[in-house]
Amino acid sequence: METTQQKYQSLTTKEQLHIVHRLLGFAAQYRQSFLLSMVAVLVQSVMNMLLPRFLQHYMDTYLVRTTLAEKIIIVSAAFYLLGVIIRSAAQFTTTFAFNMGSEYMLESLRRALFAKLHRLGMSYFDRTPAGSIVSRVNNDTASIADFMQVFLSGMVGIFAIVTAFIAMWLTDRTAALAVLAFLPLLILSIWVYSKYSSSAYRYMRQKLSEINTRISETIQGIEIIQNFRQQPRIRQEFEQTNQEYLQSRRSMIKINSLLLSPIVNLLYTLALIAALYVLGLHTHLGLLQAGMIYAFTTYISQFFNPITNMMDNLSFFQDGVVAGYRSFKILDSQEYGPQQTVADNTPCITAGAIEFRHVSFAYPNGPEVLHDISFKVPAGASLGIVGHTGSGKSTLINIMLRFYEYGQGQILIDGHDLRQIPQAQLRQKIGLVLQDSYLFYGDINFNIRLYNQNISDRQIQAAAQLVDADEFIQQLPQQYQTVINPGGSSLSAGQRQLISFARTIAADPKILVLDEATANIDTETEDLIQASLKRMQQGRTTIAIAHRLSTIKHANHILVLDQGRIVEYGTHQSLLQQRGKYYELYKLQEQDAI
Repeated sequence: METTQQKYQSLTTKEQLHIVHRLLGFAAQYRQSFLLSMVAVLVQSVMNMLLPRFLQHYMDTYLVRTTLAEKIIIVSAAFYLLGVIIRSAAQFTTTFAFNMGSEYMLESLRRALFAKLHRLGMSYFDRTPAGSIVSRVNNDTASIADFMQVFLSGMVGIFAIVTAFIAMWLTDRTAALAVLAFLPLLILSIWVYSKYSSSAYRYMRQKLSEINTRISETIQGIEIIQNFRQQPRIRQEFEQTNQEYLQSRRSMIKINSLLLSPIVNLLYTLALIAALYVLGLHTHLGLLQAGMIYAFTTYISQFFNPITNMMDNLSFFQDGVVAGYRSFKILDSQEYGPQQTVADNTPCITAGAIEFRHVSFAYPNGPEVLHDISFKVPAGASLGIVGHTGSGKSTLINIMLRFYEYGQGQILIDGHDLRQIPQAQLRQKIGLVLQDSYLFYGDINFNIRLYNQNISDRQIQAAAQLVDADEFIQQLPQQYQTVINPGGSSLSAGQRQLISFARTIAADPKILVLDEATANIDTETEDLIQASLKRMQQGRTTIAIAHRLSTIKHANHILVLDQGRIVEYGTHQSLLQQRGKYYELYKLQEQDAI
């Protein structure tokens, strides 16, 4: 049987290179910073080659003398100090320019991810946990920041290796070739590490995403968890996921401990022994000098130290490749919302008349939810929609708002096909009030205006007065400038819903959609805002989904849904006289009210 980790197969070399190429595409727009860092690396590498050569010359030419002039010591020290200062300045420029370019690149990637998420359709969010999305946008991009350090160490390493080998070649060709013979073994160790670490990192990233998802869901549902005493079960599930993440980290640590620094240090030691042996063969010729030994061993160190750094950063490389793979899964997703086919003569929503013609709908890979739905709502009229849970009430609204693409049939607004109306106009002309009102962190003005700078403070207050929200807002410490917590937890459910009403009215829509907008409001508060709802509906076409039938009994027409089909249609009185589904629901609610 396939184990959990076997599902996370290693990314092939071709896949990894493709991901790296795409990540570098985000960095290309900031190429000036990276080019500057490359020039600085070149300067740094040249100085690393020249400084040991300078000391070799100093040791073998001047230190062998019995007496040494003070001037030579001072001049030599000054030149060496100048070289060190140049190298340090190059190191600073390299680090600063490269890291700033990386930060700009990551900012661009996060912006692209955030923008893409807002273009995806609702089906993507239906099947993707919020915690997983947060993990990809936040944690994975943080890993890509470490991934960019791999290129910095790689760039420094390549220049250092090349210049160190050139310096060794100029010092002693035979010994240089002896050191170079260990390079294939280094390349082999890098390939082996890349092969085995890829799947481990993918599995580790998935478990980290699951941890974030569990934390997010636990915090959002903390009241339910505590009320139903589910803390032990939640802790057990989190502990299991956390242990799986720990095991994935342990596997990764084993791979890193075996294939990173220990391998490089072993090869470095063997290369040093081989070089000293080759150099020792020259002693009978009297050619070996102390300065030469110092310079050559320094060059060997400069040859292997960058490789050690590069190997240590390979863990970040694999982590970054996997993070890039997960990020591009979002960017490559094609689960967009329904696309509009806007004609040249763009239709406008002016009156708000609505018509459904034989509309059917099914969720992706699911059974049909709506079956042959047909009805009309004249401009300025109101339609109530009722039905048991799962009858398709909210689905009907979702397809009219173009959150989902319907399959068969046609939806018309003011006689224009819904698919041909610009989406921006749909969002502007259709006002939606949901059962659960979400308020953002900010003041009351901001939560009603929602970045629409065309709405003035006076219009905000007028909208609040229309829905009877102004009274409680005036009692807040800072009135309309009062800052509320994310989600509006500092306000009651009724107050949050009133602000949601004001938000919708301030946008001045032609069509008003109420999706059980009063379900979370107590009966006393609901009675107070019924007059407000009537004022909201004046001059607007209204579709109201209602659980409480008392809220829609004055609608011009009422539509009763059952298992995705229209089973009854008429006014409140006519439906009661039919003694069908609507009558049963109405009597059931009357009994509950007693």
